[in-house]
Amino acid sequence: MSSPTTNVVAAESWGLLETPTMDAETPTLLQAITEHGGYAYVSMASLAAAGDLGAAEAAREMAWEQLHSGPWHSVLPVWRDAYSMACLHVARLHFSKGELTEALRVLDMGLIMGGTLLRKDLDSAVEKVSAKARHATGISEQRAKRKLVREDELDEEEVLCSLPVKSLSLKLVEKRPALSLEGFLREHFLSGSPVIISDCMAHWPARTKWNDMDYLRRVAGERTVPVEVGKNYLCPEWKQELISFSQFLARIEANDSSLAAPTYLAQHPLFDQVVGRKYIRLYPASLSEELYPYTETMLKNSSQVDLDNIDERLFPKVHDLEFQDCILEEGEMLYIPPKWWHFVRSLTTSFSVSFWWSDSKI
Repeated sequence: MSSPTTNVVAAESWGLLETPTMDAETPTLLQAITEHGGYAYVSMASLAAAGDLGAAEAAREMAWEQLHSGPWHSVLPVWRDAYSMACLHVARLHFSKGELTEALRVLDMGLIMGGTLLRKDLDSAVEKVSAKARHATGISEQRAKRKLVREDELDEEEVLCSLPVKSLSLKLVEKRPALSLEGFLREHFLSGSPVIISDCMAHWPARTKWNDMDYLRRVAGERTVPVEVGKNYLCPEWKQELISFSQFLARIEANDSSLAAPTYLAQHPLFDQVVGRKYIRLYPASLSEELYPYTETMLKNSSQVDLDNIDERLFPKVHDLEFQDCILEEGEMLYIPPKWWHFVRSLTTSFSVSFWWSDSKI
């Protein structure tokens, strides 16, 4: 029988997690790890393949330490793949015992922190474990929907009081219904001008499903997600956490205004508003100098200016800069041209999707 608290189920009839890529690549990967001094890891990985959970966890910890041995860009790709391998071994053993929640958590860590070599195995394993977990919990899909965001009208005065000065008082981003691809390329992409496309998302199932709290918990509640906590990454109190998607939804439901640090799912040329509303302000790339970007390499695409509290002594050019802004409604897409500066504020709880592409694919 299943346990609703630990999500442990009888697994004999469910088979094992299949890892065809790992099975094929193991000799080559272990040889590469050995060449980089990972003798202990190879020993533990061999025991893990034989069914030793303790050895699998030890191998995962060894790879984890390598991932944190220096800046992320300096970590050898072989150690990222080693972490993926260890996660697959750990998850496979938890799955064989019916420990679905733990298996899924480990697989997500492999996806978040691991390399690309074993990505296909991780993806297929997540799909299988997630399906079994949903079956085990037995959550009905016929329950009444609990909406994430109500369809209340925004109070215009209240909204304006919460936004930076001059908001919605200058040039609004152009809104275009029924914009063809040819028209988008000719009138906005090539000219580098933003635009809101207002009627391209009506057919998206996410428009309704992502506003259903029970649906979100059912399909992704046990998944591990990276979140950002704090006003933005420039604030000293900003941090990142790894939590379950159910925990993230619980923070949204709590809607605790006493919390000084809002929580966001971590990670614009095309910015699609699926649920809720956002205020967005755009400054053209030609005004980069007047927006006082940081000089440090890692922050050079971030402005030092706090639009909520502009220090005109330090940033005298900002107040008179021209910009375009808008309130992005549900079902609208916003095109943000390359290198344009953007300021975003949620007006309600919201979910958005960003699409990126390179010029060569257009």
